[in-house]
Amino acid sequence: MLIPPHPFFMIRHGETDWNREGRFQGQVDIDLNDLGRSQAAGNGKALAALIDPSQWAFICSPMSRTRETMELIRENMGLPREGYAIDERLIEVTFGDWEKHTFSDIDAKWPDQAKLRHENKWEYVPPNGESYRAAAERMRPVLENLKQPSVIVTHGGIIRGMRVYIEDTNPDDTAHGATPQDQLYFYDGDEGGWLDKDDGAEA
Repeated sequence: MLIPPHPFFMIRHGETDWNREGRFQGQVDIDLNDLGRSQAAGNGKALAALIDPSQWAFICSPMSRTRETMELIRENMGLPREGYAIDERLIEVTFGDWEKHTFSDIDAKWPDQAKLRHENKWEYVPPNGESYRAAAERMRPVLENLKQPSVIVTHGGIIRGMRVYIEDTNPDDTAHGATPQDQLYFYDGDEGGWLDKDDGAEA
């Protein structure tokens, strides 16, 4: 179980065209689409109603889709687009040879491997990739060493991994769980969960 020293919001980047197509992105640098930009702006407006940003650090994955999400969040909080830190450990899980392929491509080209992944997504390592567990272990020190309350923009795989440690959930169930791109994940110093944008309640 992971008990971070400070509260934080963890936010997935907005939608990309590859998300819409069901294509593995991993560490391929893909930009947001128009819906993704709208989602990021909405998350910024939601955050503006919840926190005093002067008391919070802003930390981001190095990918272009996460940086643009962070900049739109800050802009919609009334902040300069710049003014956040990059942490390489927040980068998405790498899917190795599967990156750029759709889910149906994977089923057709690597059917045995796709079956193994479905059966144990938490531990499974794609060809030349990494497991969700390995990515979560890479990310874990970021949360363990937070110096102040933080807004963190990262990726779906990373959020799934951190939920396993923060919420003490079943790893494989959580690895298969949804990671909305238009909601905020909030850890309040005691427990974590998804917040509804409109009223701050857990979804």
